[in-house]
Amino acid sequence: MSRVHDEQTLGLAGIFQAAALVEQIATRGMVSQNSLETSIYSIMQMSPACSEDIFGGAEDLPYNLHLGLQNIKDLVDKPRSEHNKDVIRYVLSMVHLERKLSADPEMMASVGQRLDHVAEQARYFNPSDAETELTPSNYCHPNVIANIANLYQETISSFSFRIQVTGDPRHLQNSENAAKIRALLLAGIRSAMLWRQKGGKRWHLLFFKSRLRPSLKKIMG
Repeated sequence: MSRVHDEQTLGLAGIFQAAALVEQIATRGMVSQNSLETSIYSIMQMSPACSEDIFGGAEDLPYNLHLGLQNIKDLVDKPRSEHNKDVIRYVLSMVHLERKLSADPEMMASVGQRLDHVAEQARYFNPSDAETELTPSNYCHPNVIANIANLYQETISSFSFRIQVTGDPRHLQNSENAAKIRALLLAGIRSAMLWRQKGGKRWHLLFFKSRLRPSLKKIMG
């Protein structure tokens, strides 16, 4: 079962990383570029060879998913009073929205088709040879992030349940920040899909924290 637990931990780290980045943008207006690129890149990995490839490959996981892995470690090791309540709320909300999305085949198909268009747009902004594989930074061009944000608004935001992001109005009213937040919410939902597909369930967050420790140690190194 250790492989399954490792993959569940990867999915969970992806959700927590997206949630933590949303919280940081909303409250501080800035985030680590590498963490942002990793999360946005994960959205576009629709047919990965393995779960690790969603986040840039096994060797780079300790770096690429550091923020998400550290948030899970804090969840496991620290008392509840020290947890960031907004991050936890965003995580649970993204898990909930993923279930609603997965139960709607028509919307799932629409999201997939639009992500194909996003990939084409990202290639347009790739200054190198058109045949070169796109890098995470290609997907973080402001125009590409804006396109992903529009996708989120026109699909996921149509559900009756919406994620209320709280923070400093100065940061939230900035159009580029708002686009990054919506794109990151989609990244969290994508990771929630991986987590669920590998057997993750919401109640595991409450009762199976100790099961995460071996996988965390293995992935974080």
